[in-house]
Amino acid sequence: MTSVIAVIAIDAHDIGLVSRFWIEALGMEVVEEQEDIVSLGPPDGRGPGIDVIHVPEPKSVKNRLHLDLRADGVPVQEEVARLLALGATRADVGQPEDASWTVLADPEGNEFCVLGRPAQEAG
Repeated sequence: MTSVIAVIAIDAHDIGLVSRFWIEALGMEVVEEQEDIVSLGPPDGRGPGIDVIHVPEPKSVKNRLHLDLRADGVPVQEEVARLLALGATRADVGQPEDASWTVLADPEGNEFCVLGRPAQEAG
């Protein structure tokens, strides 16, 4: 038997801000809320959830682990523009100028990538 990813944990100083970003970015919903943690999950209950966990300190270095997102149903640049409008920012983590992916960061600086092909082409 093997393990499966159940939850992805994201540290945040402002858990409300970061939770709202990921809810909108991934179409998730709040499944549980406590004082220092907000648990998000997909509406259909399939796939891993995200726990946004309060930490007292701001982010200070590049993530060692990050999410790779793939646009679903829209061109990649349209998805990048949508995420930027939600509060993401462009991030430079040393990626090459001709990278096929776009590096962004959530409102507290947690880096993630938007891959260069939409889900329909990834097959």
